[in-house]
Amino acid sequence: MRIISWNCNGAFRKKLHLLDSIKADLIIIQECEDPAQSKDGNYRNWADNYLWVGENKNKGLGVFARSNIKLEHINLEPNGLQLFLPCKADEITLLAVWTKEAGSPTFKYIGQLYKWLKLHKPILAKDKSIVIGDLNSNACWDVWDRWWNHTDVVKELSDIGIHSLYHVQTGLSQGAEKQPTFFLHRKLEKPYHIDYAFLSKQLLDNAKLTIGQVEEWLEHSDHLPLIVDISLGNI
Repeated sequence: MRIISWNCNGAFRKKLHLLDSIKADLIIIQECEDPAQSKDGNYRNWADNYLWVGENKNKGLGVFARSNIKLEHINLEPNGLQLFLPCKADEITLLAVWTKEAGSPTFKYIGQLYKWLKLHKPILAKDKSIVIGDLNSNACWDVWDRWWNHTDVVKELSDIGIHSLYHVQTGLSQGAEKQPTFFLHRKLEKPYHIDYAFLSKQLLDNAKLTIGQVEEWLEHSDHLPLIVDISLGNI
């Protein structure tokens, strides 16, 4: 199975062709339009098997799947947290993520995921679970007297056997990443690693992560895509 997660920086309907060569089975897109409310017929036809959440019809979080994959929303109370899309994709439990400020004066971005995990973490305690998307966070921004830092979220996931594929694959620690996934204002001199794929051990042992090339993707978005390949036949 091939999974891609990409913050498309809006106007996803105009960027569909960029995914043609990747041939993904599951596509997680941050900042995409709601296909049901789109006037673009090509986009609506392309999105024939999808789930979407968002406060703005032009900028939400979508999970798109091949027609042969059973995609089913896991109905959980959102509690005002933004943006999370928990679902089942065949036998995989998937949490698609795009953390936002969400109007919170305290629990912004990674704090939103921390609170989500405190409410719903048991949902992910499965043999085949994935947490993937734009977390807008990195351990380098941990605040010394805050209990819901990036590192705390990583620990919450680790406690149920879910780990970052990039860090397992590279052997690097959180905050020491060498490959950025985001360039502020698309400037090469402002690189950050803020997009992640966390997998349960059963999937992790049979997975590989690739980050899109700057030369190919930066003109289309300030984020580079994460491409995760999982050999489900080995599980």
